[in-house]
Amino acid sequence: MILRIRILLLSCICIFALATSLQLSAQTTADFRTAAERALTAYDVPGFAVGIIKDGEIVMAEGFGTRTKGEDEPVDGNTLFAIASNTKAFISTAIVKLHLEGKLDLDAPVRDYLPYFALYDDYVSNHMIVRDLLCHRAGLGTFSGDVIWYKSALSAEDVVRQVRHVPQAYEWRAGYGYSNLMFITAGEVIQAVTGQSWAEYVSEQFLSPLGMNRTQTSVTPLAKMDNVATPHLTRHDNQAIPYANWDNMGAAGGIVSSVSDMLKWIGTQMAGGSSDGEELFPKEVTDQTWRPHNALGNYKNFSSAGLGWFVSNREGHTIVGHGGGYDGMYSRVAMVPDQNLGIVILTNSMTGLSSSLGGFIIDSYLGRDTDKWLENAVARQKRGQNAWDERHQERLDARIENTTASVSLENYAGEYHDPMFGTINVIANGEQLRLEFATAPLLNANLSHWHYDTWEIKWDEPHAWFDFGTVQFQLNNNREVTGLEFDVPYDDIFFHEIKANKK
Repeated sequence: MILRIRILLLSCICIFALATSLQLSAQTTADFRTAAERALTAYDVPGFAVGIIKDGEIVMAEGFGTRTKGEDEPVDGNTLFAIASNTKAFISTAIVKLHLEGKLDLDAPVRDYLPYFALYDDYVSNHMIVRDLLCHRAGLGTFSGDVIWYKSALSAEDVVRQVRHVPQAYEWRAGYGYSNLMFITAGEVIQAVTGQSWAEYVSEQFLSPLGMNRTQTSVTPLAKMDNVATPHLTRHDNQAIPYANWDNMGAAGGIVSSVSDMLKWIGTQMAGGSSDGEELFPKEVTDQTWRPHNALGNYKNFSSAGLGWFVSNREGHTIVGHGGGYDGMYSRVAMVPDQNLGIVILTNSMTGLSSSLGGFIIDSYLGRDTDKWLENAVARQKRGQNAWDERHQERLDARIENTTASVSLENYAGEYHDPMFGTINVIANGEQLRLEFATAPLLNANLSHWHYDTWEIKWDEPHAWFDFGTVQFQLNNNREVTGLEFDVPYDDIFFHEIKANKK
């Protein structure tokens, strides 16, 4: 009798606990929807999608707002967005999987697989190992050299061959510089080892087995697909723009996916490489990719680059995650392994919404204070926008009106060459100068006189990462035009790295 009472009491406790858990889950999901709606208004963005997985169960895979500004195109859990640099985790997972299978060696020189690989220094070129490619310790500055591939007709291999001209920013393995170029190189390593492109390998090994059936490894198929979000330029009143083709840097940021598909990916990551009882990769993969490899921050705010992931600590909880920035779209993926919690936020705008809303969701699960999360996040966004505007205004204020060019337009015309970037042609047509990029015609522009030998760049089409910019022609003591230098004062694509000499 006593045993029956104990069993009955235990059953009641379990039922009560389950009911409480379900009620908390429902309340939390409602809170997340409310927070998402508030963020949609506060950030003034077209739309985004939110995915949450907890203890192996999907808590949320929903959309907010619209796929295209001004259109009745609701975002949902299956809406496709560019995930950009969240592609890097697929590449690092693939590389470590191949390592564990004995098909490549993480600690072998990159040149064992790509003999043409070269950096700024012969010793580094010979001793750079595959692991180095995945944790941003190559000695290259953050985003340095991205101007090589951006909107360029160069192939991935062509881009890698140009890396030797990118300047060194810090001692090899003695610092941090976020490098898309090294992940492009990692994608070429996958092809050298498997005979498949990185896209074919990732599709075969991960996307297809997981049923990530809407996920694409290029933007090219999107034109024939439905339920696809449109990129927008946030700083230009959410102007819709076309998708930019990133195929030549796809291993660093080329995947397009939905929150529903991405939840399958991070669910498998947190499950040690298994999905529905099938092992896609051994747990030892995440033991490597989630392991700190390159320390960032300081002792109060520790974080580290893993392999294709970033690892940080929030009040004793490890956070494994990554962000993604694409032309007109930002994304955030994060996992809290000890809570068996994962989130995915995909947006069709260029704001901090994905990071701030993701932080709110994680803090909510961890029981942290979230009272002013949105106010603080919007204030940070505003400070960033003000800094952007100030950089532009500095150039406007420095302009000297009513000046003339030092030489005739015909003297500026000609072919200019930069070892890293390639050939740039300046064409004189009557009273007009035109800038044409041999390997990247999508960057072509007209030039309008700014002051002295400096000309404003009037791009043929809008660009996500830059807008206002100038080019200055260099003259020698004999007033002969010898070269040109750029000043495009925005982030990520560094035109100032181009030092082109006139041929």
